[in-house]
Amino acid sequence: MTDRHGLAPLSLDRCSINTATLGHRLPIEEVVDLVAGFGFGAIAPWRCDLDGRSVAAVARRIREAGLALSGYCRSTYFPAATRAQFKANVADNLRALNDAAALGAPCFVLVVGSFPAGERDLDAARVQVAEGLALLLEQARACGVSLALEPLHPMYAGDRSCVTSLAEALAICEALDPERRGGIGIAIDVYHVWWDARLAEGIRKAGEAGRISAFHLCDWLVPTRDLLLDRGMMGDGVIDIPKIRGLVERAGYRGPVETEIFSRDWWGRPEREILATCAERLTRCC
Repeated sequence: MTDRHGLAPLSLDRCSINTATLGHRLPIEEVVDLVAGFGFGAIAPWRCDLDGRSVAAVARRIREAGLALSGYCRSTYFPAATRAQFKANVADNLRALNDAAALGAPCFVLVVGSFPAGERDLDAARVQVAEGLALLLEQARACGVSLALEPLHPMYAGDRSCVTSLAEALAICEALDPERRGGIGIAIDVYHVWWDARLAEGIRKAGEAGRISAFHLCDWLVPTRDLLLDRGMMGDGVIDIPKIRGLVERAGYRGPVETEIFSRDWWGRPEREILATCAERLTRCC
């Protein structure tokens, strides 16, 4: 049975839980066991989940639970007020990229940042982002982990990301990898791209270039009470998630479908309730 977009229902073994969805309240070992116990096929940990832990031990725990990884989150912002700080940011991202490889993640999700505090030059921030990505690209290729550049909603242009559209992210990828050797792609998060009048064209072009590295789901609530911490559970907002999923799959993406929700509301609920709701909404609304 298919829906109005010609999509078959998602099976949980194709779905992933980004650990931010649970609010980082439990140790990663417990989160792994919970996610596997609910029947999800993959997990996407954050760097903070690994603080004080052996990357190899966490990787082993994930494998033993029968989970794959859909990605590893997320980068340190690239732009900096000084050259020394910029180099430190690149080095930190290089360490995280190597951790992503040790975990077995297919991609390292990059939220690139914007101009440093007190500055106003978006173009200069974009130059630093492009340089930072270029400095990581060969290692990404060497370790087999794609740099997944995630464009954010334009409301974050002043702090979290100077890359605010799918077209802009794709242009950066093409400029850094014109021969399409790989190692750099795009993370498509419906929360950040659903508004874009050129979304269908951008997804098609990203698919043609083999650039879709990750696909993230949540929903946009109306009204939105907080620009960062009020994402909705799938089906509770206004995003036509099946339509976007259809575009992504017709563009050739067959990877995990990842739930990533930042929400004070959901973080106040038990982890089992969150996972049960994710499972129900992924199979019914997406």
